[in-house]
Amino acid sequence: MSDDSGNENIATFAAGCFWGVEHIFNKYFPDLKTSVGYSNGKENISNPSYRQVCSGTTEYAEAVRIEFDPAKTTYAQLVEHFYRTHDPTTANRQGNDTGTQYRSGIYTHTDEQEKIAKEVTERIQEKYFAPKGLKITTEIIPAGTWYNAEEYHQKYLDNNPDGYQCPTHRLHW
Repeated sequence: MSDDSGNENIATFAAGCFWGVEHIFNKYFPDLKTSVGYSNGKENISNPSYRQVCSGTTEYAEAVRIEFDPAKTTYAQLVEHFYRTHDPTTANRQGNDTGTQYRSGIYTHTDEQEKIAKEVTERIQEKYFAPKGLKITTEIIPAGTWYNAEEYHQKYLDNNPDGYQCPTHRLHW
């Protein structure tokens, strides 16, 4: 369990199955420290299991928690990469993965992160999605309590290179 509110060097993103989200961030930003887990669910449910989250009753999202050095990678760069590597126009779905746990979310830790996330979202919406008649459905809200996922989920695609990866987790532009 972790409460990272106020920590400007932590980013939390939900973009479908956390295996692929973690993998694509690490592929393009190898200096990041990442972990996968569950964020922004019902506060009366502590330390949810993968099975509980997949049931849809906890309201937790599968997410990736990123520790970053802003001298090497800015928060705005991470937000843009987040949008480049999934479909933010589908509510509660990425590829064949459906359910609230697969929603698109940016969970902010500071007011400045919220401001940056909204600015980047607006720019990405106008440049890449408005011309196609699509609307970003990503929620941008303060980060809730974080729970690490079970150990076998951590760096899953590094440890299981032939494991399932949602086809939306790739560079889209």
